[in-house]
Order: sequence, then structure tokens, then C-alpha cells
Amino acid sequence: MAIPDLDELGERLGIVLRDPEPISQALVHSSFFNENPTAASGHNERLEFLGDAVIGLIVSQLLYERYPDEDEGFLTARRAAIVNRDALAQLARSLGLDRYLRLGRGEAVAGGATRPSLLAAAFEAIAGAIFLSEGLAATRDWLARLIGEQLELPGAEAPPKAAKSRLQELTQREHRTKPYYELVGTVGPPHDQVFTVAAVLDGRRLATGTGSSRQRAEEQAAGSALEALMAGAEPAG
Repeated sequence: MAIPDLDELGERLGIVLRDPEPISQALVHSSFFNENPTAASGHNERLEFLGDAVIGLIVSQLLYERYPDEDEGFLTARRAAIVNRDALAQLARSLGLDRYLRLGRGEAVAGGATRPSLLAAAFEAIAGAIFLSEGLAATRDWLARLIGEQLELPGAEAPPKAAKSRLQELTQREHRTKPYYELVGTVGPPHDQVFTVAAVLDGRRLATGTGSSRQRAEEQAAGSALEALMAGAEPAG
């Protein structure tokens, strides 16, 4: 595939692209670069790494501002619903990024441009490239326009279920079992303790959480576990 027309791509993204190098690299899959090492300066995996962090920060900040009275469990669950492989892949499709991806022959023939994991990675790489090219404020404005509706759903009058409830529903549906919560430890004096709790599924830890009460720690652990599962991560051993 030819190097993308940045004006056309910028129009699709809804942003003026000043620096062509990171944007072009964001659309180069490693399979293309491996087959054509002189046709591009690099592939998009480093930008994917950066974009993942940038998206997480921006979405966390937007949720923090949008829901000033909600706790960390609520915010973590909302972020997991917005920032996961399938949601990011859908954003990539809506922007037409699949048209611009530069794939190796084998990856293209195998339908790589339709794979959710590849599309989500491309979206993260684009976010990283926009951050490098345009800065954090412009990236925040761009992402806020794209996910504005998701930030509002289901809305302040009908907040999402608690993370523990959502995690139980997910694990029962996908794994036919329920998680349980294991106290990892406590620190501090009796009147000011901090609890650390692990969310466990089938004997394997999904995530840990901390809080000023065991209930808060469990809710945070459940939110982090939801985020990991929805992102496609395997439970820790």
C-alpha cells in the first residue's frame, strides 16, 4: 500500500497533521517492515506502547472530571468499558484506518486489516503519533471528540454497576465461575489501615487493589481485573 495522503487522513481523523513521520510510521505493521526494511523508518509497536499510555491518561482525566463524586472502582470500570481492544478497534474502523494500514503480504492475505487486535494497536499508535506531533492538549481534544458519547453512557442518572458485580457477571458468562477476593495484607495502625486485596479466578490472581477498607480494596481489584480481562490479558499465574 502506498504511503497515506496525510491531508486525507487528517481530514478523516479531524485534526491537522503537521509532522508526517510519526503518523506514517503509526500505520506500518511489523510484518510490512520485516518484508520491506528500507520502505519505512520503522514499524508502529513503539508508538502503540506510547499511545496506550496517552489514551489511558486522557480517558482517566476525562472521567475524573466528568464524575467528581465517584470512587476509583467506578472510574476504573468506566475506563475499562471505553479503553479495551474491541472498543478501540471499532474507533479505528470508524476512522477508516484499515484502509491505510501497511501490512506484509501474508498478513494482508490473512485479513489482518480486519483483526480487532491489529486495529486497536493501530489506533493506539495513531494516538501516540498525534501526541508526538501535536502535543497533549491537541490529543486530548481529538480523543474527547471521538469518545464523548461513551463518556456519557449510561449517564449520571444510571451509573454503571459496581465493578464487583460486573466482574462476577463477566466471569460467570465467560468462565462459568465466580471470582473471590483474597486479603494480601494490611499496613498501618489499626485506626488507619490500608488493605491490599487480590481478585482471584480459578486459583489465579487477576489483579490487586488497595483501599482504606477491605470493601474499597475489593472494588478496586475488581475494576482492575475487569480492565485486564476486557483488554484480553491472561490472568497472572
